[in-house]
Amino acid sequence: MKDKERFIVLNMVEGLGSIRTQKLLAHFGSLANVFKAGKDELKEVEDIGSKIALKILESIKGIDLGRELKLIEMHGAKVITFLDKDYPENLKNIYDPPVVLYVKGDILRQDGKAIAIVGSRRGSFYGLETAERFSFELASRGVTVVSGLAKGIDSMAHKGALKAGGRTLAVLGSGLLNIYPEEHAVLADKISKMGAVISEFPMQTIPDRANFPKRNRIISGLSSGVVVVEAAERSGALITADCALQEGREVFAVPGKVDSITSRGTNRLIKQGAKLVENVEDIIEELNLSYTGKCVPHPLDNLCDCPEGGSGLDKEESLVYNLLSSDPKHIDELSEETNLGVGKISRILINLEIRKIARQLPGKNFARY
Repeated sequence: MKDKERFIVLNMVEGLGSIRTQKLLAHFGSLANVFKAGKDELKEVEDIGSKIALKILESIKGIDLGRELKLIEMHGAKVITFLDKDYPENLKNIYDPPVVLYVKGDILRQDGKAIAIVGSRRGSFYGLETAERFSFELASRGVTVVSGLAKGIDSMAHKGALKAGGRTLAVLGSGLLNIYPEEHAVLADKISKMGAVISEFPMQTIPDRANFPKRNRIISGLSSGVVVVEAAERSGALITADCALQEGREVFAVPGKVDSITSRGTNRLIKQGAKLVENVEDIIEELNLSYTGKCVPHPLDNLCDCPEGGSGLDKEESLVYNLLSSDPKHIDELSEETNLGVGKISRILINLEIRKIARQLPGKNFARY
């Protein structure tokens, strides 16, 4: 048995964890010696004890390693261990780096220059747009974007990097064969082709609630800094920010509306000393990140074919355009505010969409580009 296979087995021992695994390695000098040790020898190691020693012995005998290796091969994944030279340097320097990383795709040396973008699963239109824009602009400058593949802010962060043709890393709270949420399976596949999907959990691990705080330390650990776009007062994104602080990484927060639930967490971070960011330059300058990619403007920056402010529109088009903002507004609300019928408003909105100065959102809501 090779050391990589021994790491895979130990990683599957319930309750062992990365810190205890490293203590075993330090105590016995090699993984081969760990696997030769008896219960009495194992329990002498700090923080192991009889219960975990027994689980280690049971796992060495009972875990179907062959099946796990077959799943890894069948699904085009690979395993990087803490002792491998291609293990991410940023991650190696945290308090409890995972001893095993399951990877679909590739983690490259250039991914050492990475920024995490995280936030609420129920992000507002403002938050989603900000996450996508920040990610696009960072990726276009050669910065790898790290996030957690969750709904809302996380998924928009990945999509922004992909849109820029840049690199992005998605860290899971489940095994590679249980993409969560399920509807992001296609997104995960795209990420694996332009970055990597990463997990410390065995291939078929379900997305258990307890896994996500562990996942968050990897998101921050892979990154030089963490940008929180939107977060409620109790949010996984804030756990990621806490991990970043503990790991000596920079924490950035995008300010939000004072009456928004999903801005309470970010605004509190700013009160506590997180760096307020209004644009990507704030992040680049704070971390002294040099540009290695071509700075590409965000697609929305050049879409409008009319002068700023909507000039060139007729009277009714201008009336509707001026009622729109970055926040979604329902077509019925526009009809009421303009005293124009819904049919008329609909035709005007179509014209604004054609001119690429307005866009339709789900639920017959509209906003400016």
